[in-house]
Amino acid sequence: MPMVSNKAIFSALLFSIFATPVMALNIFTCQPDWAALVKVHAPQANIFSATTAYQDPHFIQARPSLIAQMRKADLVICSGAEQEIGWLPELQRQSRNSKVRTGSEGLFYVTDYVAMLDKRDNVDRVLGDVHAQGNPHVQFAISDMLAVSKALTLRLTSQDKKNASQYQKNGVKFQQQWQQSMLEWQQKAAPLKGKKVVGYHGTYRYLFAWLGIEQVADLEPKPGVSPTTAHLNSLANFNAQQVYAIVYSTHQSDKAANWLAKRTALPVVALAQSVGGTDQALDIFSLIDSSIDALLAVQP
Repeated sequence: MPMVSNKAIFSALLFSIFATPVMALNIFTCQPDWAALVKVHAPQANIFSATTAYQDPHFIQARPSLIAQMRKADLVICSGAEQEIGWLPELQRQSRNSKVRTGSEGLFYVTDYVAMLDKRDNVDRVLGDVHAQGNPHVQFAISDMLAVSKALTLRLTSQDKKNASQYQKNGVKFQQQWQQSMLEWQQKAAPLKGKKVVGYHGTYRYLFAWLGIEQVADLEPKPGVSPTTAHLNSLANFNAQQVYAIVYSTHQSDKAANWLAKRTALPVVALAQSVGGTDQALDIFSLIDSSIDALLAVQP
């Protein structure tokens, strides 16, 4: 057995003491969908979500705990299209983190890589909570998730070049799995094409568009305005022959949906708005899969 010199042992000890450790990226996400997406691309990263599936991502307080998380972030990933306009700028300002300021490589908006629906030339607050850049609920933009993945892979690579090959490998793997899932979802969801539903906000606009479902009415009188009795009464002429179901999110109150269901005999479907919103929506894949299953479970 060869002898190891004292000099070699001393050198190894010095290396172990002074070697620079491999640091994982600190990634701040604005909702659990993007935390889940990052996890499959960068599983070694320290990932934080500012919200849960049971919160409305439009209305979040810029709490000290969120400021502290943003202060140490290397990368911030949010939906964009002004969904976080009420709180993200304040977090940026108070955190004083130059790496994630607007226009920097450290701020990634998912909507920059999505074919946006419902864009508006003019926005007036009298119209309710609408967005000029389009509907920001892009966690359900199924066909655009491949482009999002490719862009996210490039951004992770630029932020952490030492692990570039791993990000690229993970990105390719996700994209292949997503393409396969899209084929399976299309086949499974074929019976939903052409169905009409009453919704609650525009949360599932992209999902419905991809599935061929039409949202013919909304429990909200205006986007972001809580349902009123007068408005619900105006919807009470719907029946099971005209409309497939009433759909709302598990982060919303079920009172309006159940009120209308009693007067129309329409079934009610509760979907997760984000990863974690139901026991079945555990990741970005099962968020879509469980939503389709819940819609298919409606009895004619």
